[in-house]
Amino acid sequence: MFLMLAAFGTGVFADGVGVGDQAPGFNLLNVDGNYVSLSDFENERGVVVIFSCNHCPYVVAYEDRMIELHNEFAPQGFPVVAINPNDSIVVPADSYTKMIERAEEKNFPFAYLLDADQTVFPQYGATRTPHVYLLENKGEYFEVAYIGAIDDNYRDAAAVEEKYLANAIQALMAGERPDPEFTRAIGCTIKVQEN
Repeated sequence: MFLMLAAFGTGVFADGVGVGDQAPGFNLLNVDGNYVSLSDFENERGVVVIFSCNHCPYVVAYEDRMIELHNEFAPQGFPVVAINPNDSIVVPADSYTKMIERAEEKNFPFAYLLDADQTVFPQYGATRTPHVYLLENKGEYFEVAYIGAIDDNYRDAAAVEEKYLANAIQALMAGERPDPEFTRAIGCTIKVQEN
């Protein structure tokens, strides 16, 4: 069932989160060799968690926009955190070593973490790369405020008409709820080993 859901991208696993739910915590290895936890961002207004990877052409198309989003919104309290959920045996291009290389090539200004045992992405319900979870800091926990795509045009940044993620962050900063709060993530399926 897990593999079928991942393959067909139904949107949410049975144990995934929805908008309004408490975001699952994590403690994952960053490309700089340090571990990064969700709790490390307790002084931020929120966190933009993007399940990402190296090889997916959708992610590659969005990498510059991910950098721009971090550079624009991290100073306002909403840093980007990218998490690679893919099994590197299935996709060697998504190994930790390759993550380090990609982060250096693109000069990522954000944390790029490895979900090595693939336990974090199912808790969120991520099915694609990229798959966005915008989290709002509620003091004692982070709440999921938006789930889905970065914008409405992965092919051409110049042709984007709806900046879903940026608009959602701006809504939170204005004390409003994102609208829409959910869009369909477009991207490559998350890669797991078949049992």
